[in-house]
Amino acid sequence: MPFYKYKKKSIDKKAIDFAQLKASNLGLNPVKIEGRIIAKSWWGKAWNTNIESYADFSNRLPRGKSYVRANTILDLKINKGTIEAMVQGSRRNPYIVKIHIDEIERFSWLHIVDLCNHRIDSLEGLISGDFPKELEVLFTDKKYGLFPSSREIHFGCTCPDWASMCKHVAATLYGVGARLDDNPMLFFELRNLESEELIKKTMEKKLESMFKNAGKKSKREISGDEIDDIFNL
Repeated sequence: MPFYKYKKKSIDKKAIDFAQLKASNLGLNPVKIEGRIIAKSWWGKAWNTNIESYADFSNRLPRGKSYVRANTILDLKINKGTIEAMVQGSRRNPYIVKIHIDEIERFSWLHIVDLCNHRIDSLEGLISGDFPKELEVLFTDKKYGLFPSSREIHFGCTCPDWASMCKHVAATLYGVGARLDDNPMLFFELRNLESEELIKKTMEKKLESMFKNAGKKSKREISGDEIDDIFNL
């Protein structure tokens, strides 16, 4: 089953004059790579490793890696289920890339939330990738993990290259990994997930344990909102 369901013809092929675009000051958010390392954070590296694990992508990824290192991504925006980018090609005008990511199956998400119980200490730890090694395996699992499979990634580009994945799409995918270095929470935005769910169970259990070990019974139940306030969720 092909993974490139997002047809290129569905994208507006209106020409973009980069000189005019720069002059209009549209608030572009480029991806800037210094050196050869594209991503340094756990989430950024895990994203790129996941992309590179699919044989479907292997032919075009090397060109995309070269493109992103050359800082050709002039703009990259990540929202719920969508990635939009403007990538400078070999011609004068840049190209528009649109990528759609399917939502994670609810069953898989609940499975992950349940298995994360007692294993994540804080939202900060989740963001920084400071969690047990077994959770790394859980998050990147091909069947129930957080990262999309090749079948869940659909894309298109306004360039004339009609290959299943052009170098501009490949560069954009790598650009996401780089952008996650700056803001790992964008991963949860992209996959439309509530990161707080991963640690709320742990926080609730810790509070219960604290009261029990102190030999005191709580006079009242602590609400979910109060838990959020205590742990800055």
